[in-house]
Amino acid sequence: MHTAHTPTSNEHRGDPTHCIAGCRSSGALNDTDAQASLGVEAVVVAFGAPELLAECLTVLGSEIPVTVVDNSSDQRVRTISQEHGAHYVDPGRNLGFAAGVNLGLARRQRPDYDVLLVNPDATVTLQCVSALDQCLHRRVDLACAAPAQIDPTGTEPARVGWPFPTPLGAWVEAIGLGRIRGSRDFMIGSVLLIRAKALSEVGELDEQFFLYAEETDWQRRAHDLGWKMAFCPEATATHIGAGTGGDSQQRSLHFHASQERYIRKHHGSAGWQIYRWGMMAGALLRSLILPGPRGRSAAFRFHLYRQGPCMVESGR
Repeated sequence: MHTAHTPTSNEHRGDPTHCIAGCRSSGALNDTDAQASLGVEAVVVAFGAPELLAECLTVLGSEIPVTVVDNSSDQRVRTISQEHGAHYVDPGRNLGFAAGVNLGLARRQRPDYDVLLVNPDATVTLQCVSALDQCLHRRVDLACAAPAQIDPTGTEPARVGWPFPTPLGAWVEAIGLGRIRGSRDFMIGSVLLIRAKALSEVGELDEQFFLYAEETDWQRRAHDLGWKMAFCPEATATHIGAGTGGDSQQRSLHFHASQERYIRKHHGSAGWQIYRWGMMAGALLRSLILPGPRGRSAAFRFHLYRQGPCMVESGR
């Protein structure tokens, strides 16, 4: 699983997709200026947790259009969305995240606008949306931009940029050298601003990814077409992480099943077997040397990859 990482200033200077935008500077736009200059619509895929959605929409404000796709068909989510002036869409069932985003894209109010994906357990101010917008449009080859993220206490920064998963990368991780894979190939999708032109060229999210890795896949496809991704550290969002609930082991199962789908899609069956054995080797080693919950988690991953995450997820 992804671990927290605080990028250093040297890393920032060495990263060609690092953008500085004035979210916290004295020159930041006020709300009226931001409203006038932004061409952004937010899409939020909700699943229960109405109190988190309320906080998300309150902080975001009413200055930009918002579409909420309610995968839980929860009356409380409908009420909160409507109270905040958001466009509410109820698909009638849990579509998963990728299909929920695609429905939101199809039903959004301004198809010509850039799209801000926001998890309902994240909060982002209009000032920071403006900072992301400046970052994204500073270069014509940027498909998307993501802000720095912290937890609600403000003490735990999350790692936002990650290297694309690869068969070789699984073995690098297995032997404990994961820290050398420091590239920011893709940005996590909990708060992500996507350029409208890139969305039109790359296409919608792949709905085979029910939960997790859909943003990784989309950005890999964008990368293959020549687009770049950017980390914008001067814009900061708050993100609880797994705030919409669910069993942690079930989330882990969905995560690794999505990793299998991603590797099979981009590296083929042979690449998947190399990746799978690398994951098994790393998990087995950690299950033997790590105490307590971390060791048990590693043992769970070993048995999961031995059986095949997608097979376990499907109940076969």
